[in-house]
Amino acid sequence: MEENYKEYLDSFEQRLENGLKKICTGASLLGEDYPSSADIDSKWADYVKEYIADAVENFTSFPDAAISWAAFLGMGVAHRWDRDWDLFKDEPYSNYYGSRGWDDMDEHICNDIIKLSDEEKKLIVSTLQSCAIAVTSYIRHEGIEAQTALGFYALARSYGAMFRLGAAIELKRLGYRYQAVQSR
Repeated sequence: MEENYKEYLDSFEQRLENGLKKICTGASLLGEDYPSSADIDSKWADYVKEYIADAVENFTSFPDAAISWAAFLGMGVAHRWDRDWDLFKDEPYSNYYGSRGWDDMDEHICNDIIKLSDEEKKLIVSTLQSCAIAVTSYIRHEGIEAQTALGFYALARSYGAMFRLGAAIELKRLGYRYQAVQSR
């Protein structure tokens, strides 16, 4: 069904991602660069179905969490990619759950996996909450109706954009930046 909306959703996702980058750049979580890795992006493909199942189940009661926790997942994956990808590349999605499962995934990633300082955590949580609010506002502004096929696909694309955003935030925090390689 997504193929019916593919062109629109591609454009929607790109515009959304550009807006989210601006929010994070304004908070100094990103710079001009938007670091990424094909390895990290491939984990979203591995985790997307399970994440969406969790997010859909919790979206009505906790819409900001359903959206922003995709970014925390991206941060956790990026952190483990940097730490030892051979060790973590086959890690199951459920390893990112906290002690209460999906409910405290963000806390587990921030406190136990990445070990953010209180100051870093406060800035990141606040910024990702702003991003989640921006996502829901953007979907409404686009006139996308909830509980429609287009609404589902737009939300799924939003989760993917948030995952990549979280990965970029963590890669920047770790000191990664784009650097052109010149051939000799």
